[in-house]
Amino acid sequence: MVIRYENCSTDRYYQIVGSDEKIDPTFMDFGLLDLNHGSIYENVEKKERVFLLLSGSAVFEAGDLNATLTRESFIKENPSCLHVDLHQAVKITSQSPYTEIAVIKTYNDKCFKPVIFSPEQCRTEERGKGTMSETATRMVRTVFDKSNAPLSNLVVGEVVTPPGKWSSYPPHFHAQPEIYHYRFMPENGFGYAGLADKVFKIYNNDTIKILDSRSHPQVAAPGYVMFYIWIIRHLDSNPYIQPVFEPEHIWVMDKVTTNNKED
Repeated sequence: MVIRYENCSTDRYYQIVGSDEKIDPTFMDFGLLDLNHGSIYENVEKKERVFLLLSGSAVFEAGDLNATLTRESFIKENPSCLHVDLHQAVKITSQSPYTEIAVIKTYNDKCFKPVIFSPEQCRTEERGKGTMSETATRMVRTVFDKSNAPLSNLVVGEVVTPPGKWSSYPPHFHAQPEIYHYRFMPENGFGYAGLADKVFKIYNNDTIKILDSRSHPQVAAPGYVMFYIWIIRHLDSNPYIQPVFEPEHIWVMDKVTTNNKED
């Protein structure tokens, strides 16, 4: 399922996916917060929340935390975000003409102190390098998972896929629900998202839900960089640790493989 979103105004929060949806539930809220210079956004909500800066500059406040975060390019720069529990009030003040923030929420009764995840803390991996004739080389950024946010019900990250390359590859799946939100550079670009046996054409600002252990390989069209935020919701008694690769395609991860499968 592809959800279309057109960024047509600022100074508002626009929800794209809801945690209480009855049809194809992900158990997560996902939306975009757009702020003009000097605009203030305040949030008090009985949910775990993540405020991931996409572009611009803003002051993020929660409890004793007070930090100014700036990001000029989500393609070239690692992310930073504010992560809070259900008890924490949040205040965000835009410091640039336009500030865009991805907002992620879910139910979680666990308590933890508010934290800023900085670009330096982001785990960045160049996956696919040296295999598949470099056709699936991309940059995978993990902001946090169970290793550095053990009380969270979420995993949050980003992927930067160069033009013509594949990502989320080899094809893999997992039981936990996931959301992808896409951007392209230039913005008129496109790509294709696989969900099991279906394929969807993806454009700038599109969002998809990945459910029911569906395999989900992606590919960027030549000429266009494909960026996406990925968010996974841990399931009760079944947290996300790592994906399950489709066994018939695991061979492509071998460093000696070329364009043709070798016996």
